[in-house]
Amino acid sequence: MTPYAGDAPLQRAIRTSQGAMDTPALAPIVTSFFDPATFTVSHLVQDPTSDACAIVDSVLDFDAPSGRTDTRTAEQIVAAIKERQLKVTWILETHAHADHLTAAPWLRQHLGGTLAIGAQITAVQRTFGDIFNEDDRFARDGRQFDHLFIDGETFSIGGLQAVALHVPGHTPACMAYVIGDTVFVGDTLFMPDYGSARCDFPGGDARTLYRSIKRLMSLPDATRVFLCHDYKAPGRDDYAWETTILAERTGNVHVREGIDADTFVRMREARDATLPMPRLLLPSVQVNMRAGNLPEPEGNGVRYLKLPLDLL
Repeated sequence: MTPYAGDAPLQRAIRTSQGAMDTPALAPIVTSFFDPATFTVSHLVQDPTSDACAIVDSVLDFDAPSGRTDTRTAEQIVAAIKERQLKVTWILETHAHADHLTAAPWLRQHLGGTLAIGAQITAVQRTFGDIFNEDDRFARDGRQFDHLFIDGETFSIGGLQAVALHVPGHTPACMAYVIGDTVFVGDTLFMPDYGSARCDFPGGDARTLYRSIKRLMSLPDATRVFLCHDYKAPGRDDYAWETTILAERTGNVHVREGIDADTFVRMREARDATLPMPRLLLPSVQVNMRAGNLPEPEGNGVRYLKLPLDLL
């Protein structure tokens, strides 16, 4: 019996990515937008057979010293969608990012679409709701999002068939979206020469991440893989964010074939202990756990973000 043969959600994703014997899986048209300030890649995913599209992991520009937000990066996505006369069906978040603010609500306001994330966002909301000492006005049941995906749930983008896979480890709520012959993995994996995501945030776990990565690596070798970040590994000249399952499975420097779970966990935990906190972690999580909505204004009409001292 093959590994994960009893994993019905994964088997569903495998069938989606490889298609039927006489009908190969559709290949979405993917346009990527790289934000050098946060090393984040947002993706516009277009059905080749219709005008339907989805947006994955958008960015709201944020200047930390001034506390000012801007939509110039998201406006590039809007311009591309309007130029191609597309209709947004989904605005997808792979997780509550800790390194950039999402522009999802602003995009939904201007383009429509269903704003979705994994159902385990509630675990993130409970943890960080306590960290930021949020009161009862902050709901911890995910209601800020339009839809919460469960593992193996199917959806569509026009003629593109898609499956949501729960891939925790970096955070408890991480999702990968298998869309046609392509998978969008968020922060779970990076380019093969850079490795894997950190696991030292609250709720993260290196052994869980290893299992999630191995699950993704069970997808067909030819499955295209689109990443949420690239930090340009030493010796590489250009940023990159597209690879394949085969390249990850055979060449990932952290978790390729032959590296067992214990070895990975030792490496990941030792590496994480040397990493600084992301520059925008505190503002990002406060906004992203609210589905990209800013905190409610206080009595003077101004919105504020908190800075917990000596806690993280």
